[in-house]
Order: sequence, then C-alpha cells, then structure tokens
Amino acid sequence: MSTADQKRVGRPSDLAKRAAIVEAAAASFFNVGFAASSIEQIAADAGVSKVTIYNHFGDKRALFVAAVERECEKMRGHFSIDDMPSGSFRERLTAIGEAMFAFLSRPEMIQFERRIAAETEHEPAIGHAFLEAGPWRMKEAFSAFLAHGVSAGDLVLDDPRLAAEQFVSMCKGMGDLERRFGAEVPFEEDRKRIAGAVEVFLAAYGTN
Repeated sequence: MSTADQKRVGRPSDLAKRAAIVEAAAASFFNVGFAASSIEQIAADAGVSKVTIYNHFGDKRALFVAAVERECEKMRGHFSIDDMPSGSFRERLTAIGEAMFAFLSRPEMIQFERRIAAETEHEPAIGHAFLEAGPWRMKEAFSAFLAHGVSAGDLVLDDPRLAAEQFVSMCKGMGDLERRFGAEVPFEEDRKRIAGAVEVFLAAYGTN
C-alpha cells in the first residue's frame, strides 16, 4: 500500500478523533472554564492520548478556539443563504432573531461567558481568542446575510456590519443584561422584544 493510500485510510479515524477531542474540550470549557480545564482530562474524556491532542491542535488555546468555533457553527448555520427557510424577509429576519436569542440565552452559554470574562482579567488573550472564534465570526456571517438582502432588494443600507450590530443589540435589549445577573425573563417578553427589533430594523432599512 502506498503512503498516499495509507493516509486516505487513516483520514476518517483522524477526523473521528478530532471530533471527539473538540466535543470533550467544549464540554470541559463550558462546564469549568479555560483555566480549570486540563489537557489530561480532556484526553481521557475523548479516549485519546495527550500526544494526539497536541498533534491535532498544538496547544490548549488552539483547542479552545476549535471548541468555540464548533459551538458557534451551530448559530452561523442560521445565516446560510442556502439553508434559510422560505418566506418574506421579515419572516426570515424574525427566525434569525429568535434562533440567535435562544442560542445566546442558554444557561450554559451565559455561564461560559461569565467564566471567560473572569479569566480574561488575568489573561486577555483568552478573551480575544473567544471573540475571534465566536462573536466576530458570527457578526461577519450575519453581515453577509444582510448584504445579500441588499442585493436582493429587501434592504437599503450602506454598512451591513453596523446594521448587524444594531439588530443584535435590539434583540438582546435589557433582557440579556437581566438574565446575566440572575433575573427571570418571561419568554413572552423576549418574543415581544425580537418582534419590536424586526419592526424598527425594517422601518429603518426595509424596502417594503
């Protein structure tokens, strides 16, 4: 068997190991944070050796980035033009707002963000890695969706990135802050806030 053939045979196994490592790492980072997560425990949870983790990712920070990217990929899927459900632009924007809010308001996500914020005080690079792997990429994906809306004639705006920030901020509103400080926010309040965000956004940028 040639070297190329051996690589092809080994590739599915490597991908499976990588997926298991990232899944175990994501669970650890979300449950106990970056500082308290150990490569040894992640390796044990993934059923691989420490050497395998280092071969795939190099160091703990790169593994952290991969774990955050994996989690945020679930959200970025909602911005895919190909996967977007049919309906009016208003309906699609509402669906995105609801999916985005459900994703960001999960208890485990709030807990994770709290831990990362605390750890960033001691190691700013961790905060930057989180922003780069998660929020900034999600912003770019949503901005691309809005730019497509401009091309399709659904929106009129000059700066999709600014518009993306505005929409997300309106959807999150005070409820996001209240939730992060332990307050119970009724689901109907969230839905009303998102509906209002869609109305204001389309009043400013919509063409219909």
